Amino acid sequence: MLLCTARLVGLQLLISCCWAFACHSTESSPDFTLPGDYLLAGLFPLHSGCLQVRHRPEVTLCDRSCSFNEHGYHLFQAMRLGVEEINNSTALLPNITLGYQLYDVCSDSANVYATLRVLSLPGQHHIELQGDLLHYSPTVLAVIGPDSTNRAATTAALLSPFLVPMISYAASSETLSVKRQYPSFLRTIPNDKYQVETMVLLLQKFGWTWISLVGSSDDYGQLGVQALENQATGQGICIAFKDIMPFSAQVGDERMQCIMRHLAQAGATVVVVFSSRQLARVFFESVVLTNLTGKVWVASEAWALSRHITGVPGIQRIGMVLGVAIQKRTVPGLKAFEEAYARADKEAPRPCHKGSWCSSNQLCRECQAFMAHTMPKLKAFSMSSAYNAYRAVYAVAHGLHQLLGCASGACSRGRVYPWQVPKSVCSSDCLEGHQRVVTGFHHCCFECVPCGAGTFLNKSDLYRCQPCGKEEWAPEGSQTCFPRTVVFLALHEHTSWVLLAANTLLLLLLLGTAGLFAWHLDTPVVRSAGGRLCFLMLGSLAAGSGSLYGFFGEPTRPACLLRQALFALGFTIFLSCLTVRSFQLIIIFKFSTKVPTFYHAWVQNHGAGLFVMISSAAQLLICLTWLVVWTPLPTREYQRFPHLVMLDCTETNSLGFILAFLYNGLLSISAFACSYLGKDLPENYNEAKCVTFSLLFNFVSWIAFFTTASVYDGKYLPAANMMAGLSSLSSGFGGYFLPKCYVILCRPDLNSTEHFQASIQDYTRRCGST
Repeated sequence: MLLCTARLVGLQLLISCCWAFACHSTESSPDFTLPGDYLLAGLFPLHSGCLQVRHRPEVTLCDRSCSFNEHGYHLFQAMRLGVEEINNSTALLPNITLGYQLYDVCSDSANVYATLRVLSLPGQHHIELQGDLLHYSPTVLAVIGPDSTNRAATTAALLSPFLVPMISYAASSETLSVKRQYPSFLRTIPNDKYQVETMVLLLQKFGWTWISLVGSSDDYGQLGVQALENQATGQGICIAFKDIMPFSAQVGDERMQCIMRHLAQAGATVVVVFSSRQLARVFFESVVLTNLTGKVWVASEAWALSRHITGVPGIQRIGMVLGVAIQKRTVPGLKAFEEAYARADKEAPRPCHKGSWCSSNQLCRECQAFMAHTMPKLKAFSMSSAYNAYRAVYAVAHGLHQLLGCASGACSRGRVYPWQVPKSVCSSDCLEGHQRVVTGFHHCCFECVPCGAGTFLNKSDLYRCQPCGKEEWAPEGSQTCFPRTVVFLALHEHTSWVLLAANTLLLLLLLGTAGLFAWHLDTPVVRSAGGRLCFLMLGSLAAGSGSLYGFFGEPTRPACLLRQALFALGFTIFLSCLTVRSFQLIIIFKFSTKVPTFYHAWVQNHGAGLFVMISSAAQLLICLTWLVVWTPLPTREYQRFPHLVMLDCTETNSLGFILAFLYNGLLSISAFACSYLGKDLPENYNEAKCVTFSLLFNFVSWIAFFTTASVYDGKYLPAANMMAGLSSLSSGFGGYFLPKCYVILCRPDLNSTEHFQASIQDYTRRCGST
């Protein structure tokens, strides 16, 4: 607060001094002012070349001591045209008129004076000190201009405490973009960052790595030279000679002769001149004077297209000039507006009334003396600059349009404070997680497109969505990424508890059945079931059941290698035993008497055991090939769900799994066929119903699993796989062993030799009768 007060006191003293020494009975041109509901200020260099030495803090008399600036005149007229268009239109400000106060900023003192004038209170000539600047209402709402970086920095520093918007049409220095120093500074011209980058690209394009660098002593030249040197040296370009032209430089003086001498001695063919127009003319007049030819001159935007430079006598002999320029723009109707101004009857300048406040920088005798044939020519450079001033006026008008609610067809009237910085953008800011897609030529005009799933918008780059990391995910339209959830069939889940309990119960039943069969090994029921072969069948089912524990928890390499392969091999042994046992009963009861040779060969060569060994060995070979060629490994699956990492094994995606599964399917069909062929065997040997039902249940279980897998690929797919395996093992155990356990435990009367012999005799009588 203390600093702010000190600054305001300084401003008050400064404007008082300017008033004391500069307020004389001078003349004022009516074209510099226009009344209106809201006023804008325009700062334009209608005159230049004011080189007199000042001994007092008074305003330079622009119209008397300076030369006319044609370029500034076009900027002056462009603002007048913009205000006139807006006032004659009902689109932007329907029932509101804009006015202006225009100033000729021919010198630094004139620039300061104009800035202080626009900060003064309406109808007064001083800046009122207030503790609360929010309610300070100066003469104008916004300032258009001034032209150079130095003057723009001065004006911006004075306006910043009051937050009066300042829109420069020509100040391109990058330092003015620092909002902490210049919070209310705006511009309609690109900053120097882009032209420096373009210059470096130009040098690289032609392979120019040995250059000289000359700049003007103002902020534009010095900062531009510094930025160019930094970027050029970073790209491997060497600076042979570098110098800054002083503000007071004159053609042929000792300082300019020294610069010319060093340029000639440096030996660099390419010379980059980053300078204001005024010093650039002094520089090239010195170049022509010393006959420094055979060079390639790279021009900065400030003078590249300026007639002020192309008009230097003899400049055609200096060599090739390549320049950086802003894209050519046209102010529609500006030429006709200037011609109409030249043809109009303009009043003669009136003397100021006694006691009135007049300003020598609101007067231009040349402007009023123009005729159609003497009017300054509107060239490309001035037209582009005029467009920036014209566009600045429309920027303020659009801001007022929104602030006053003019979209309804009528603007609301009321006091508007300069800091009320209204929204005036080509495109509104995007929602979070939406990237900007530029439409047209300007980066300010864009469409908002949501970032796709798996990408996010980093605030450091609003024009490109960045992909999330492999272990991260993001929904559509996100501005950050989230860690993916790692999922697998964990032991602590309720589904796992149920499956664990069911599988453990099956193992206990298998173990109990093995003990029961061992206790009753010599009984007819156990012998008819296959005798000692039953233990191999129970063991194979137990091996398959044990493999199912590999589906729980985070997949590991051993679990992936064993769980499916061990299950497939165990179930193959069981199906082989079931098939050969059913086939053997058919041979005994149906073919032993009809084909005795085959029967004896089968018995003598241990056909049952041989079949089980060969069948199991074939599946073992398939499984080993599977594990070697298509090795099942733990995998982190990222494609199934965008927000999940699925931990699984790769076994079901291989040809080995399909071959092992098809082999078991073939054995199941064989067992089903043999059981069905034995449907008319003696009652104690006829297991067609139970075995057929268990095999059908096995088929249904796996069909259900593969159907589920085709439509669901989520977290519980391993649980579905385990459930199908558990169903297959349970149906095999239930269809073959449970009926025999029932007879042993609940119907011991049926577990006798007499009962089995009676059943065989009954079968023999039936066969004989048929």
